Amino acid sequence: MWLSIALKGFWPQVKPAFWAIVLFRWDINVRESAVLGLVGAGGIGMALDTALNLFQWPRVATILAAILAVVIIAEIAVTFIRQRVI
Repeated sequence: MWLSIALKGFWPQVKPAFWAIVLFRWDINVRESAVLGLVGAGGIGMALDTALNLFQWPRVATILAAILAVVIIAEIAVTFIRQRVI
């Protein structure tokens, strides 16, 4: 009983805000992943930090291009999902 009330009564009102927040947080997490790696949390940021410390400029450029590509793809995906869901 309470589930049908929640699904039919509350969810339609909450759905746009819920998906907006979920997509916003996902977008932030994609961007923060590189920054966290620079301070020692691992991932692509750690590879970037290592390449910077060793003055491997072609590798730094490749990593930055990969980060840029991921951010652009994530932004396109979020925009597409927002148009379809919200």
